[in-house]
Amino acid sequence: MTQLSQLAETLTGSEIVKLGNEIKVRVGQGEKIYNYTIGDFDPHIFPIPDELKVAIIRAYENGYTSYPPAEGILELRQAVSSFIEERLGVHYNTNELLIAAGGRPLIYALFRTIVGPGDKVIYAVPSWNNNHYVHINGGVHCVIEALPENNFMPTAEEISPHLCDATLLCLCTPQNPTGTTHSKSSLEQICDLVLAENKKRLPEKRKLYVMFDQMYSTLTYGNTIHYNPVSLRPEMKEFTISVDGISKAFAATGVRVGWGMGPAHVIAKMKALLIHMGGWSPMAEQKATAEFLVNKIAIHDFQVRFKAELEERLILIYDGIMSLKQKGHPLDAIEPQASIYLTIKIDLTGKQVAEKTLENQSDVADYILRAAHLAVVPFYAFGADRQSPWYRLSVGTCKKEDIPLMLEMLEAALIDLK
Repeated sequence: MTQLSQLAETLTGSEIVKLGNEIKVRVGQGEKIYNYTIGDFDPHIFPIPDELKVAIIRAYENGYTSYPPAEGILELRQAVSSFIEERLGVHYNTNELLIAAGGRPLIYALFRTIVGPGDKVIYAVPSWNNNHYVHINGGVHCVIEALPENNFMPTAEEISPHLCDATLLCLCTPQNPTGTTHSKSSLEQICDLVLAENKKRLPEKRKLYVMFDQMYSTLTYGNTIHYNPVSLRPEMKEFTISVDGISKAFAATGVRVGWGMGPAHVIAKMKALLIHMGGWSPMAEQKATAEFLVNKIAIHDFQVRFKAELEERLILIYDGIMSLKQKGHPLDAIEPQASIYLTIKIDLTGKQVAEKTLENQSDVADYILRAAHLAVVPFYAFGADRQSPWYRLSVGTCKKEDIPLMLEMLEAALIDLK
């Protein structure tokens, strides 16, 4: 058989996609599945804002179907600059902003710009796709196993020993898959480490950059506040590339408008890569998003309704899981802080059903899917240890009326175990 490139031969697929394909087969066979695996929204439950939809349609009707500028249209970059400054108190010039078709092309371009073969990249697990991006670029994995007692967020103490000779530090808050966040003090401590590390590096030595994924930054609940490195430590602007967009903030995952913010020289190189990739956001969607981002009333009204619906689902499921825990079942959960995710613990390895022992987390996930019709994603799909009993539950496709029955079926499945 003809061998392909070394990258193609060694690239692994997405565990989430694999699980999703299995669920599609079951649903196609008529099975009812509570599919809480995907980091997406059911548009029938969570539609995009009406004002954004109308603006997209109008842009197409007005003929905005040509190639956009590689860096994104100026009016959108100006709108993003105002949107970010109002939310975070940080100003970015238009040459420090780059528009792309969502966050993925930006993250890919960021990695290709900063990370070369043999470069050390620090990231915590569980986390979304850092392991794949490091592999694609031939980087050296420097993996931190984040702990449940820290809400699965990496701490400055855990990061500090690895900073020497590192090229990139990957941070995400609110975190995918955990739905947890960095506190102000924890992020300040990490920023201070990065600044100290770069200060001691000689002028000819490459600097340590931070990739800061804040795609879920608008979706915080209760007393949780989102912080950005540059708002906490203005000197971090020289070393931070933030990734953001409308995908999660406005349930607009398929609209494909994201933006990167960072030092102008880094953004310029990322733009050059996007030119070759063609990873641009469509012209009409850019026009519409530029119009929508300056509509403060529409944004406020949408966010109030949207966040309330997400938070209600997260709390209902969290309370249900904790109720089952109080009944003695081997479950646990971390109180929801942000995003569309709930971190839950399903500690069933070693349990038996019909003379079969659940030997690993793959067995556990399969049993919960078969017996409770509940689909959630094991943390090992996000780079964590394969025996980790923690899972990501997403409410982006969750119907509120399904939650009580889902919890009943989960309890019945737990009772059947020995």
